Amino acid sequence: MMTEEEKIFAGKMFDPRKQELKDIKHKAHIACQKYNTMDEYDPERSPIIQEFIGKIGKVYYFQGPIQFNYGSHTFIGENFFANHNCIILDEAKVIFKDNVFVAPNCSFYTAGHPFDPMERNSGLEYAKPITVGNNVWIGGNVVVLPGVSIGDNAVIGAGSVVVQDIPAGVLAVGNPCRVIRTIISK
Repeated sequence: MMTEEEKIFAGKMFDPRKQELKDIKHKAHIACQKYNTMDEYDPERSPIIQEFIGKIGKVYYFQGPIQFNYGSHTFIGENFFANHNCIILDEAKVIFKDNVFVAPNCSFYTAGHPFDPMERNSGLEYAKPITVGNNVWIGGNVVVLPGVSIGDNAVIGAGSVVVQDIPAGVLAVGNPCRVIRTIISK
C-alpha cells in the first residue's frame, strides 16, 4: 500500500488530512514561523531553511516572510533570491535551478482540487510539480500554477498568472501568461 506522500509523487489523488502529511507540513510551518520572526541580519536565520528544505545550494536568500507547505518537496539550486512574501505550496516537487530571482509577493502552487463537487468534497486533492529553469527572473505578484515548467533564461512579467509551460529565452506576461517576445542577449 502506498503512503500518502508516495501517492503525491506518483500523481495520484491523496488525502492532505492524513497525519503522515500533517507532520511534514507542521515541521515546515514551525520553521517558517521562526524564520519570519528573526531579524534579517541574524546569522542563525538563514540556516533555518536547511532544516526543512529538500535541497538548497550554498548561496541563497529569502527576504521573508516566507511560507512553505512541506519544504521537503522543494529543491533549490545555487544563487537563489526571493523577495518579500514568497509562498511555495509544495505538495508536489518544486524545483528552482541556478540563478533564479523571485520578486515580492510571488506564489508557487502545486496542489489542485477536482472539479467535480462530490469528488472535491471528499477532501482528496492532487498535485503536479513545478520547475523553474536556470537564469530565470520572476516579476512581482506572479502566480505559478500546478504542472508548469519555465524554461532557462526566461523572464516572467509582474502580475502574471502562469498556467502553462513557458519556453526558454522569452519574455512572458499576462493573465494567462503568454510569450511576448524572444529575449536577445548582447
